[in-house]
Amino acid sequence: MDSDFLLSTETAKVLYHNYASAVPIIDYHCHISPEEIAHDRRFENITQVWLGGDHYKWRFMRSCGVEERLITGDASDHDKFIAWATVLGRAIGNPLYHWSHLELQRYFDFDKPLCAATAEEAWEHCNKILNDPSMSARNIIKKSNVDVICTTDDPVDDLHFHEQIAADPTFDVTVLPAWRPDLAMYIEKPDYVAYIDRLSEVSGVSINSFASLIAALKVRMEYFAARGCKVSDHGMAYVYYEPAPSGVIESIFAKRLKRMPLSPHEEAQFKTAFMLEMGRCYHRLGWAMQLHFGVKRDNNTRMFNAIGANTGFDCTDNCSSAAQLADFLNALDATNELPKTILYSLNPTDNLFIGTIIGCFQEGPTVGKIQQGSAWWFNDHKNGMREQMLSLASQGNLSGFLGMLTDSRSFLSYTRHEYFRRILCDLIGTLVENGEFPADTELLGSIVQDISYYNAKKYFGF
Repeated sequence: MDSDFLLSTETAKVLYHNYASAVPIIDYHCHISPEEIAHDRRFENITQVWLGGDHYKWRFMRSCGVEERLITGDASDHDKFIAWATVLGRAIGNPLYHWSHLELQRYFDFDKPLCAATAEEAWEHCNKILNDPSMSARNIIKKSNVDVICTTDDPVDDLHFHEQIAADPTFDVTVLPAWRPDLAMYIEKPDYVAYIDRLSEVSGVSINSFASLIAALKVRMEYFAARGCKVSDHGMAYVYYEPAPSGVIESIFAKRLKRMPLSPHEEAQFKTAFMLEMGRCYHRLGWAMQLHFGVKRDNNTRMFNAIGANTGFDCTDNCSSAAQLADFLNALDATNELPKTILYSLNPTDNLFIGTIIGCFQEGPTVGKIQQGSAWWFNDHKNGMREQMLSLASQGNLSGFLGMLTDSRSFLSYTRHEYFRRILCDLIGTLVENGEFPADTELLGSIVQDISYYNAKKYFGF
């Protein structure tokens, strides 16, 4: 993993070193904590900054037979790190091997392979580096050449940490909220009514109907917009499109407020109405709408009950409907209320249908108004990224692609942008040296920099 890591052609090396590596990072979707940025958190040891909340690593450790107490349990931070280092030495072919060693090299100047034999040395070395104030949360962000961060925030959040960050002249990285109203849409959840009560309290709108639910959310959207929000995000099994008259939606919502059970069809009708209303609002506000789908979450009930959600027990689903997605976008477009939209599927077999659907709704002046998002979650490895970009290039405009995001809870994950940029440059370099595109370095360099940074800056209006 030297300076030419993953760069297999001379063209790729020129594009990465002279163009891709030079531009800043826009991380327009992540899960890092604005509170930790506001407080400029310091980390006591590498386990805290590296393994806490990282369900990618946790899944691999479980697959290697590591007992849960060394993953999410009560073992010491030292023992958890040693357990991780020991199994990482066997992670051949897994992107975790690449990510982890890029992080060790870029943030800790540790160039040895991490394995059982080097684990103790790495523990001592990295913790010594972390003791320096230059390794606080804010300084890690600045060291990573980050320009903009969009966190993930619920409509009831008060955003006071974002306000605190924005008011601090000593930190020049833009940290913006991103609107994630999933809890207002998941009408089937046991605590849904309690959440609606909380939303009513925060918005100042008495929520006793679907219309008043949307009114309350509009109040909160304006609150978010005033604090710089430019993007929304939704997580769902699939994109719903089962439209129903407003009276039907009102009766469904009224039933749920009375804590009456709903049928799957009623849930889908409600979610369709909810998402259509959200899309119209985003169009009015000029926000981008991100749709993440194709995932089945919390599959291991025993472990979910023991340690909760987002702990490594989700999987790819194959229930996404191209027809429903197309009909949903068309319903918004029919009234000229389709916002800028980014589509991500956890199922890589959806690449083709996403690529063909987005081509149905492109229009100026926004380049790539409807986007296929970067290879997401289980797909953000070398093969997954290449497949997503090749599919996008085959069906549409790769040069207008918004590029990479971390989708991470770790402050060390910005090396994923480097990983992506190396793969991008290698892909383009291969096409050029195969004679499939002109070797116009200036043009190629501008395409690489646009995908790495400038497209996102223009698309979101940062």
